[in-house]
Amino acid sequence: MSKPRVAVHAADPITQVGLASCLERRPHIVPAAIEEADAVVVAVETADAATLDVLRGLPAPERARFVLVVGGGWYVDPTAAVECGVRAVLWRAEANPTALVRAVVSVANGQAWLPPTVQGRLLDQIEHVQREVLRPRGLTPSGLTSREIDVLRLVSEGMDLSEIAVRMSYSERTIKKIVSSVMGRLGLRNRVHAVSYAIRAGLI
Repeated sequence: MSKPRVAVHAADPITQVGLASCLERRPHIVPAAIEEADAVVVAVETADAATLDVLRGLPAPERARFVLVVGGGWYVDPTAAVECGVRAVLWRAEANPTALVRAVVSVANGQAWLPPTVQGRLLDQIEHVQREVLRPRGLTPSGLTSREIDVLRLVSEGMDLSEIAVRMSYSERTIKKIVSSVMGRLGLRNRVHAVSYAIRAGLI
């Protein structure tokens, strides 16, 4: 696997230099410009709505993920931070070179690095959305119903629609409508595409 390309952004020039020096000459990463980075280390005093505006304004590639080094408190919805690409959070007092490199490498490998307080808030928010928003509408966090996921799982196992109808005790017409609804809602081309989507999303 290639080494992740990492950039640094900080409003304070001294912080910018300090973080960059922590990452220089590290064997696991390659320094890069923000426009070419796989991960961007962003230093902020507090995590709030203005922080998310900063992240959205950076010229990072769409695939890039952010490592926030936060000096003070956390005042932002964790799900909004995740939506902006945040995958790691380090309190500045704990952001020594070893911890910083570990967080960057973890993020570049598709993992997360979040302190327990942020994890707790994120899980609380997910629970709230599941309980108050999705469950009353019969949806899962994926935007699909449990029934739709079951149908896609059976399609992935090689069953045709008539076999799925028998297994689930529905008419074949109902199963066709379920599959058609999923493909139309998600912009999927065919059943193979629908199954591929469900696998990539970790639903089946």
